[in-house]
Amino acid sequence: MSLAGKFFNEREDQSAVKAVIVSKYLFAWAKIIVPWAQRNGNPVAYLDLYAGPGRYKDGSASTPLMIIEKAIADPSLRKSLLTLFNDEDPEHTDSLAKEFAKIPDIGALTYQPKITTGDVGGSIATWLQTARMVPTFSFIDPFGYIGLSLGLIKGAIKDWGCDCVFFFNYNRINAGISNEAVDKHMTALFGEVRTSLLRDQLAGLTPVQREALILENIAGAIKGLGGKFVLPFRFRNASGTRSTHYLIFVSKHERGYEVMKEIMAKESSTNDQGVPSLEYSPADARTPLLFSLQRSLDGLAAELLHKYQGQTIRMEDVYRRHHVDTRFIKKNYKDALLSLETENKITAKPAKRRPGTFGDDVTASFPGL
Repeated sequence: MSLAGKFFNEREDQSAVKAVIVSKYLFAWAKIIVPWAQRNGNPVAYLDLYAGPGRYKDGSASTPLMIIEKAIADPSLRKSLLTLFNDEDPEHTDSLAKEFAKIPDIGALTYQPKITTGDVGGSIATWLQTARMVPTFSFIDPFGYIGLSLGLIKGAIKDWGCDCVFFFNYNRINAGISNEAVDKHMTALFGEVRTSLLRDQLAGLTPVQREALILENIAGAIKGLGGKFVLPFRFRNASGTRSTHYLIFVSKHERGYEVMKEIMAKESSTNDQGVPSLEYSPADARTPLLFSLQRSLDGLAAELLHKYQGQTIRMEDVYRRHHVDTRFIKKNYKDALLSLETENKITAKPAKRRPGTFGDDVTASFPGL
């Protein structure tokens, strides 16, 4: 049985979390993009390059069916959403077509789902890198790493309004970096120079250090393509002892990054003082009270005191200048500033406002040295 076949035997809770993150972002993204597209007479698109058969063996719907069913229920998307589903396995695409045909009112969609059977690392990648795209959200979910490349990601985000999220199989990539037999796949993913340097830098590192360096390098490689905002969401094994894979979001616009961070925050298995872990761990989900080993919000407050000493700055500007490449969401900044004000470590204007609030336009004055 193929890896893809094994994957679709049953829907694990991690697969469900992944599907929720992707579908929630698609519809949040569409609410922002569709009005612009409609004014210009254009559709918006959802592209799934490894779509699968549509259902898991236990009968539960996979992401493609969730997307289409929600699009039918949304009056705006019924008219505007163009969808393309690809898989390399013809049995999967045949099954997916049959599942779509069973959906009530699928004929209400202006653009019926298009299904292709193609090699993502070959013709599909070439098309994606050369075609002029309407605003498109792409989901790239290979069952390993073969076919995943910087060229593919660049193609997915190159045009206006285009974002993507891809599956990063940390377990297999961590092993593959040191394996010369799969050098071409690692080079496709990290770039030739970065791959060579990464091999040297990983020698002698602890598992935690290896993981941090590998994530830093994939983010750096993507930012080099123009993907200014990169946001990883980690999945751990059943016992919560190690990372298995990541869902990595890429956008050229901060608004998309903010929206996805809020979605990932809600799907995190744990949070500490309201700061999301941006990860899903089955073990943490079962025992959330055991998670709070550090006080993340206190750390943010202390960092803001140091970073903005001697400055007077609006809450919104504090957030904008600091939140990228952190786990913190907007509410965390308001809570941190409110805590600092309560402890008389900063002063805020206006001082009189609704209790427990720290609005976007409230200014915080930080003490100097």
